[in-house]
Amino acid sequence: MHPPLTPHRHPMCVEIIEEFQKCHLDHPIGKFFGDCTELKVKLLSCFRQEKAVKRKVNFEQSKKLQERLKAIRKEENAET
Repeated sequence: MHPPLTPHRHPMCVEIIEEFQKCHLDHPIGKFFGDCTELKVKLLSCFRQEKAVKRKVNFEQSKKLQERLKAIRKEENAET
Protein backbone atom coordinates (compact mmCIF):
# COMPACT_ATOMS: atom_id res chain seq x y z
CA MET A 1 0.00 0.00 0.00
CA HIS A 2 1.18 3.52 -0.67
CA PRO A 3 0.25 6.87 0.88
CA PRO A 4 -2.24 9.18 -0.82
CA LEU A 5 -0.93 10.22 -4.23
CA THR A 6 -1.37 13.96 -3.89
CA PRO A 7 1.40 15.81 -5.74
CA HIS A 8 1.65 18.64 -3.20
CA ARG A 9 2.61 16.13 -0.49
CA HIS A 10 5.27 14.45 -2.63
CA PRO A 11 7.08 17.10 -4.68
CA MET A 12 10.01 14.81 -5.48
CA CYS A 13 7.77 12.14 -7.00
CA VAL A 14 5.28 14.16 -9.05
CA GLU A 15 6.32 12.74 -12.44
CA ILE A 16 6.15 9.13 -11.27
CA ILE A 17 2.79 9.74 -9.57
CA GLU A 18 1.37 11.14 -12.81
CA GLU A 19 2.73 8.18 -14.82
CA PHE A 20 1.31 5.72 -12.28
CA GLN A 21 -2.14 7.35 -12.32
CA LYS A 22 -2.09 7.46 -16.14
CA CYS A 23 -1.20 3.76 -16.21
CA HIS A 24 -4.19 3.00 -14.00
CA LEU A 25 -6.45 5.00 -16.30
CA ASP A 26 -5.01 3.41 -19.47
CA HIS A 27 -5.18 -0.15 -18.08
CA PRO A 28 -8.33 -0.41 -15.93
CA ILE A 29 -8.23 -4.22 -15.91
CA GLY A 30 -4.52 -4.75 -16.53
CA LYS A 31 -3.61 -2.87 -13.35
CA PHE A 32 -4.88 -5.91 -11.44
CA PHE A 33 -2.59 -8.21 -13.42
CA GLY A 34 0.68 -6.33 -13.06
CA ASP A 35 0.66 -3.85 -15.94
CA CYS A 36 1.55 -1.00 -13.58
CA THR A 37 3.74 -2.91 -11.14
CA GLU A 38 7.00 -1.53 -12.51
CA LEU A 39 5.79 2.03 -11.95
CA LYS A 40 4.58 1.14 -8.46
CA VAL A 41 8.05 -0.14 -7.56
CA LYS A 42 9.57 3.13 -8.84
CA LEU A 43 6.97 5.08 -6.88
CA LEU A 44 7.68 3.26 -3.63
CA SER A 45 11.41 3.75 -4.15
CA CYS A 46 10.85 7.46 -4.69
CA PHE A 47 8.75 7.67 -1.52
CA ARG A 48 11.55 5.98 0.45
CA GLN A 49 14.11 8.45 -0.90
CA GLU A 50 11.81 11.36 -0.15
CA LYS A 51 11.26 10.13 3.39
CA ALA A 52 15.02 9.76 3.94
CA VAL A 53 15.55 13.37 2.86
CA LYS A 54 12.74 14.59 5.13
CA ARG A 55 14.11 12.54 8.03
CA LYS A 56 17.57 14.09 7.56
CA VAL A 57 16.15 17.64 7.45
CA ASN A 58 14.01 17.00 10.55
CA PHE A 59 17.01 15.58 12.41
CA GLU A 60 19.11 18.66 11.58
CA GLN A 61 16.30 20.96 12.69
CA SER A 62 15.88 19.07 15.96
CA LYS A 63 19.64 19.32 16.61
CA LYS A 64 19.49 23.12 16.15
CA LEU A 65 16.47 23.33 18.45
CA GLN A 66 18.17 21.20 21.11
CA GLU A 67 21.27 23.41 20.98
CA ARG A 68 19.12 26.54 21.28
CA LEU A 69 17.22 25.11 24.25
CA LYS A 70 20.45 24.03 25.89
CA ALA A 71 21.82 27.58 25.55
CA ILE A 72 18.63 29.06 27.02
CA ARG A 73 18.74 26.66 29.98
CA LYS A 74 22.39 27.47 30.53
CA GLU A 75 21.57 31.20 30.63
CA GLU A 76 18.71 30.61 33.07
CA ASN A 77 20.95 28.54 35.36
CA ALA A 78 23.66 31.21 35.26
CA GLU A 79 21.18 33.91 36.30
CA THR A 80 19.92 32.01 39.35
